[in-house]
Amino acid sequence: MSAVDLIVAKRDGGELGDQQIRWFIEGVTSGAIPAEQAAALLMAVVWRGMTPRELATWTAAMIDSGRRLDLSSLARPTVDKHSTGGVGDKVSLVLCPLLAACGAAVPQLSGRGLGHTGGTLDKMEAISGWRAALSHDQFLGQLQEVGAVIAAATADLAPADRVLYALRDVTGTVASIPLIASSIMSKKIAEGTAGLVLDVKFGSGAFLPDPAMGTELARTMVSLGHAHGVETVALLTDMDQPLGLAAGNALEVAEAIEALAGDGPTDLVEVTLALADEMVALAGLDADPAEMLGAGRAMDAWRAMVVAQGGDPAASLPTAPVVDHWTAPAAGVISRIDALDVGSAAWRLGAGRARKEDAVSAAAGVRLRRVAGDRVAAGEVIAELHTDDPALLPAAHEALSQALTLTDTAPEPRRLIASRITRSSPPPEKPSDSVVFSQ
Repeated sequence: MSAVDLIVAKRDGGELGDQQIRWFIEGVTSGAIPAEQAAALLMAVVWRGMTPRELATWTAAMIDSGRRLDLSSLARPTVDKHSTGGVGDKVSLVLCPLLAACGAAVPQLSGRGLGHTGGTLDKMEAISGWRAALSHDQFLGQLQEVGAVIAAATADLAPADRVLYALRDVTGTVASIPLIASSIMSKKIAEGTAGLVLDVKFGSGAFLPDPAMGTELARTMVSLGHAHGVETVALLTDMDQPLGLAAGNALEVAEAIEALAGDGPTDLVEVTLALADEMVALAGLDADPAEMLGAGRAMDAWRAMVVAQGGDPAASLPTAPVVDHWTAPAAGVISRIDALDVGSAAWRLGAGRARKEDAVSAAAGVRLRRVAGDRVAAGEVIAELHTDDPALLPAAHEALSQALTLTDTAPEPRRLIASRITRSSPPPEKPSDSVVFSQ
């Protein structure tokens, strides 16, 4: 076959055959297809989309590019969660031990942050001694004994995605529903879990700000999950404002521990319990996540999970030597604090990375002191800015310059969970392009 033929066919709106797709994915994984040709086909997919059959075959080929984990030896039922990312989204840190306390095995293979969204592994690495890399035997042993693992994916798990994602990141081909869906689901399906709950974000701090696009992505991923034998449910959740009060690695770990101790922000707890309820149902467990959280059982599982991966749950978390304040420019009621602006500020303070190879600061980030609905006076502190380098403060303040919306009256309460999407969910009344799942 010829890569040029595939590029031209997709460029002109044609449908690729199953053999063509599998040949392409195999060639990308082995290096037989050069980066420039792979990137050209990715761009054609961004513009032309994929049919459901193309997407199913593309995802299956990515799964088959590596190995699929076998978790059948575990006595616990397996279920996992994936979030499309956001600002202050430390849900996994609470959710994984919570589900372990409920009796599930949660094989969470996570990634690192890029841009304004934080990475779960970066957050966990703020804990002294904690390690992300586990052998297969360590991974299975911890799942059986503790019930929860948060770890880095091994190189043999959907290796095609590793190659394609690196290309997409530098060629402007990230924002495509079929490419996003196949990237996420190939790794989650290869992970071997029997059930999966998706937290698909919308709003300014989300990867896809438009709720309609978020809904389409959720429906696409739910369909892919079921096609590969993974019971899959998606919740569409609000990321127009930060989740919780903290955005930054150690700051978010501290807030997750507060939630495990029963004192977390109400929005964080609400989203966590909504996802936990779905996961418990998929796993077929007779357990009440809210009761487990209130009884401290999730905290016990958290400590066991951290210790099992070399961490010290009693060690002090890193703190920034410089703490500055972001203040209200006028008096009023906070109507909104923009998630993207807060995430950008945390990134500029050192909490995030612009490139995958960049280092991140464990201590840097933003901690809100006020949230939507609070009345503030002019000059009152809205948030703390934590950084290792005071030279980074002006850029963070610039990022926050348009983040705050003040009004005279209290805003309407936020609806954190917009919708629930299952295999039987009806399609939207006006699908954006549901035939080809295109951007």
